[in-house]
Amino acid sequence: MSNAHLRDTLRQMLAVLEEERQALAGLDLDGIVGATHDKNRLCGTLDAGDVVELDEECRAMLETARRLNEVNRQVRNIIAANVSRRLDALTGAPQLYRAGGTYALTGSRA
Repeated sequence: MSNAHLRDTLRQMLAVLEEERQALAGLDLDGIVGATHDKNRLCGTLDAGDVVELDEECRAMLETARRLNEVNRQVRNIIAANVSRRLDALTGAPQLYRAGGTYALTGSRA
């Protein structure tokens, strides 16, 4: 893959990551799913190419994409945690995964 093609693919990835952020902010399920499909397609394009040497612009775009993806991942996790908390509050059921208490009991039995 040439650096020009890589730059174009990375620009597309950055745009998709921004679209995903907007979809997450608006809780737009169709936008989130669409962004997921687009990210998978672009990752396939990136995997298919052999890049010999990255120029500075490509390195910068890769780092930006990495950071944006991490922020989006954290937002998705926060949304999921909030949904779990709300469902637990509505049902009166405790969370399924409470590692703290289980590990403490296991440690005290030994």
